[in-house]
Amino acid sequence: MTYSVLVTLHLFAAILFVGTVFFEVIILEGIRRQVSRDTMHTMERAIGKRARRIMPWILLVLYTAGIAMAWHHRAALSHPLASSFGLLLTVKIILAISVFAHFATAMTMHARRKLRSVHFKWIHVSVFIHVLLIVFLAKAMFYIHW
Repeated sequence: MTYSVLVTLHLFAAILFVGTVFFEVIILEGIRRQVSRDTMHTMERAIGKRARRIMPWILLVLYTAGIAMAWHHRAALSHPLASSFGLLLTVKIILAISVFAHFATAMTMHARRKLRSVHFKWIHVSVFIHVLLIVFLAKAMFYIHW
């Protein structure tokens, strides 16, 4: 698969993932006080059910393409402190691993029936901050040099 196809797949999957996180953190949390607790709980369950069906596939594409692109940049990654690109890419990968750990934690908590609204909120806020940093780094890697 060519690098440009990998970048395109990675970008589309990232848009879907970041868009979903944006919706859940900014839109959904923004209406929490305007709807009843029961309605919010019903919406969270319905959105969570849908997300659990599609998000693993989106993450599969996102991370598979990301790993393949990282392989393409393995020389920079083998010496991350040797260049700004290598360092920023390494930080981006660390954040991406953390996002995956958040996702796995949420899925595990859900499977054990321990995922509560407060967990839902804080996991999503943390992931949102992570993805904002990842998006920034994705651009910064090509424009920030030292």
